Amino acid sequence: MAYIIVGLGNPGVEYENTRHNTGRIIAEKLGYRVLDDYMNNSGKLVAKLIKSKKDIAKLVVIHDDLDIPIGKFKISFNKSAGGHRGVSSVVRAIKSQEFTRIRVGISPSTPSGKLKKPMGEKKVLEFILGKFKPKELEVLKKLTKKIGEAVSLIESGDIAIAQNKFN
Repeated sequence: MAYIIVGLGNPGVEYENTRHNTGRIIAEKLGYRVLDDYMNNSGKLVAKLIKSKKDIAKLVVIHDDLDIPIGKFKISFNKSAGGHRGVSSVVRAIKSQEFTRIRVGISPSTPSGKLKKPMGEKKVLEFILGKFKPKELEVLKKLTKKIGEAVSLIESGDIAIAQNKFN
C-alpha cells in the first residue's frame, strides 16, 4: 500500500505564496497531492482517500506551523492538531490522529532562535494569510528538498529514522 501524502492549503490565486499555504506549496514542488478545498474543510477530501485503518497509518499531512521558525520542520505521529484548524478537520473526518504530520515552520525568529510569532487572533490571521517575503520563499525552497528526503524515509517504513534525522 502506497503512502497518501497531502499538503494543506487554500485554492485560488489570492492564497498563492501565503504562509497558510505552506503544505500545499511544498507538496506541489515535490509532486504530491494537493487538496482542492479550503484549509478548514481539508478533512472531507482526505477522508475520501482513506479506505481503512491501514490507510490512516500511511497518511502524511504537510502543513504550516506557527510554533516552529521558518527554515525548520518537525515530523510527528499520533499527535493532537495543536490548534491547527486544517489538521483538526482531518482528525474529525477520519476519526483518528494516528497519522504522520510534517509541521513546517512559518514564524520569524531572532538570531538566537527565539520565535517572534504574532499574538492575538487578528494578528495571527493576518500573518498566516500574508504572503511570504522573497527571502522566505528561498528558505522554503531549500527546505523542500529536506522535506522530500524526510518523506522518502517515512515511505521506506521507518518514521523513527526520519524523526531522528530531521527533528
